Amino acid sequence: MLRFALIFVFLGLLPAQATEAGWALLRDGGHVVLLRHAITPGSGEPANFDIEKCSTQRNLTDRGRQQARKMGALFLARSDFTERVLSSRYCNSLDTARIVFGDRIVEPFAPLDRLSDDKEAAKAQNDAVMKEIRAYSGSGNFVLVTHLENIVALTGSTAREGEALIVRPEGEGLHILGRIVFN
Repeated sequence: MLRFALIFVFLGLLPAQATEAGWALLRDGGHVVLLRHAITPGSGEPANFDIEKCSTQRNLTDRGRQQARKMGALFLARSDFTERVLSSRYCNSLDTARIVFGDRIVEPFAPLDRLSDDKEAAKAQNDAVMKEIRAYSGSGNFVLVTHLENIVALTGSTAREGEALIVRPEGEGLHILGRIVFN
């Protein structure tokens, strides 16, 4: 029984330890961050989805906007400055990026949109994202706000809504150096 209690406590500490290691990396600056958009309802986009109209998309919930504000406060307080932010054009990603980092440095970037079902188009999206990541050489942090499918395709790993993965290019994909979990 004691063994199970210790395992439970240890597993509960893992996200906190991973988060602290992630902040330590970002304090040094010069890192690339994949950030999954904040909390949205459901999954998949409605049938009448239009990239130009937020009213046709899954948008941040009140809890998602609150999560994004918390993320912004923590990025400001705990990391080196954020030099550049690219975001999917989907409203849940753009709103997350703008709440966290402000309008002035957020750039919509179509390759970060939800990954295409067409394999060639998806490869072109990932290639464009990898090109941006490989070209980055700034001293501040570079953040890309996107969706679960994109993160999985680039890293082979999942991320919670509002979770940040600190990454570096490795081979054809990205190696995860650290994570930050925003509860």
